[in-house]
Amino acid sequence: MAAVGTITEEILELKRDRRAVLLAHHYQEREIQELADVIGDSLELARKAQEFEGDVIAFCGVWFMAETAKILNPQRIVVVPDREAGCSLVDSCPVEQVRAFRSRHPEYAVVSYINTSAAVKAESDILCTSRNAVKVVQSIPAGKPILFLPDINLGTYVKQQTGRENIKIWQGACIVHATFAARRLAALRTEHPAALVAAHPECPRDVLSQADFIGSTSAIISWCAQAPAREIIVVTESGVQYSLGKMSPDKQFYFLANENCNCSECPYMKRNTLEKLRDCLRDLQPRVELPEELMERARLPVERMLALG
Repeated sequence: MAAVGTITEEILELKRDRRAVLLAHHYQEREIQELADVIGDSLELARKAQEFEGDVIAFCGVWFMAETAKILNPQRIVVVPDREAGCSLVDSCPVEQVRAFRSRHPEYAVVSYINTSAAVKAESDILCTSRNAVKVVQSIPAGKPILFLPDINLGTYVKQQTGRENIKIWQGACIVHATFAARRLAALRTEHPAALVAAHPECPRDVLSQADFIGSTSAIISWCAQAPAREIIVVTESGVQYSLGKMSPDKQFYFLANENCNCSECPYMKRNTLEKLRDCLRDLQPRVELPEELMERARLPVERMLALG
């Protein structure tokens, strides 16, 4: 294996040659985040890419995020380090099942979380993120029934926050956030009684009930920087410690381990490496290719969401 310094130099040279922008999700490995032009959440990154000139977007995240970047930047080449960097939420929500539901229940408004495939986005009325999901649902007339997909925990949280009873929630879950256990969080709070708790709304309800703050990944990072506590328990993917350390170097962060691997890492996100990033810039593969008609249909629910502000 080549030395990291050599690979870094190769990536930066390829970036210049390809006129590329490097986008990295908060859950990527530190060495990838250190090279990125922008670090953020999935939609945040896709929108930021629109502000850059250039020909290529190298999206260091998972596949559905790169699809969203392509939808919002259709004239640009979008590549990813690893085609197999997927998402359990996407896998839980096949487009054929969504189409079947729409056919049987045309009266429902379909609200899709950003963590869905481009094909599912195209079947949706409006999209949401973990940051604005409550606002999006509140924008729909009270008498209109809603199908919220695909995350059961985010959907349950939104239903609780809005008081909407006419919400049917898809049964998908994030393999990281869904396995955080309330008993483990209670034990960690006992070990660090002065610590506040920040949690992602993809976590189960009994975990969220112990949180001092509930929000998206970027919102958690911002809240932690402003919170008065010197110790914070963070209940989301541990890749955020890079941004947390930069914004709050004087604070101590503790990460809750999940039930499956005694860690808080997303195995899909960790598939991306410096070597794979170099190779995708060199070969312009794996490349996101979407039919124009699909991108146009998927862009509409994104634009409806963005119009809410």
